[in-house]
Amino acid sequence: MKRRSRWKSGPPALLLVAASLMLGGCASGFTNIAPTPKGEYQKLGAASGSACGSLGLLATAYYFVPMGLNTRVERAYADAVASVPGATGLVDVTVQEDWYWWVLGTARCVTVKGEAIR
Repeated sequence: MKRRSRWKSGPPALLLVAASLMLGGCASGFTNIAPTPKGEYQKLGAASGSACGSLGLLATAYYFVPMGLNTRVERAYADAVASVPGATGLVDVTVQEDWYWWVLGTARCVTVKGEAIR
């Protein structure tokens, strides 16, 4: 006896739309980390800063207590600006995020690099 396919011409459009929406949620557009400098500015050199935050306290396979997690990008940016004397901001900014697992949680560290300006 021959088995018939459930979909004669492929999966229904609703299934394809649902899969696209779920996979599309894994991407984002560009986010402004550094404010755009106004007018002319002087480049002072390379700057780099980092900051970490954690999710802690294991609770049924999910870490749920944020510790310094939400402000880590702002702290890394401020650290990068402070790394060059006289700097007031950054241009050409790049952001790298790493995470580490420790027994009772995870640590997420952000490194901000850019060209310091005045």
